[in-house]
Amino acid sequence: RRRQIVQMIVAEENRAHMAVSTPACKSIRRILSALRRELKSLDEDMDDQIRKSPLWRVREKLLISVPGVGSTVARTLLAQMPELGTLDRRQIAALAGLAPWTRQSGKWRGKSFIGGGRSSVRAALFMAALVASRHNPQLKAFRDRLVAQGKPKIVAIVATMRKLLTILNA
Repeated sequence: RRRQIVQMIVAEENRAHMAVSTPACKSIRRILSALRRELKSLDEDMDDQIRKSPLWRVREKLLISVPGVGSTVARTLLAQMPELGTLDRRQIAALAGLAPWTRQSGKWRGKSFIGGGRSSVRAALFMAALVASRHNPQLKAFRDRLVAQGKPKIVAIVATMRKLLTILNA
């Protein structure tokens, strides 16, 4: 639900940039304030739920201890990937949709791509990988090494996402 509210806030903010009439602007501002109140309420509810559960508190604290992972990413992983910590690295990557799919037939070799899995987890991990590639020394070195080898930057970030997920899974 939090993700839906955030999407609605972004949509209303985009509409605010396009609105020309005063009544439309007022309406958009009212809707935005209501959505922001709802988002704050949802965040408080999640805080309460996590505080009440010793297991979730420990798991969230453990996930947040990795540089690049904040409370939003940790909560997304807690909610969307309860299997975290129970599967091996290949299974967890496939579950998140980060396992590479190779396209090849005979001598023809296409490009590998990722897909399937849980898109909300992939979106959260993308932002976490961007932050981690700046602030986590191991993941920064990993990403920089891939880029130095000539990999496109987006491919390096996807590989960083997969590595970050493997670290979190361990």
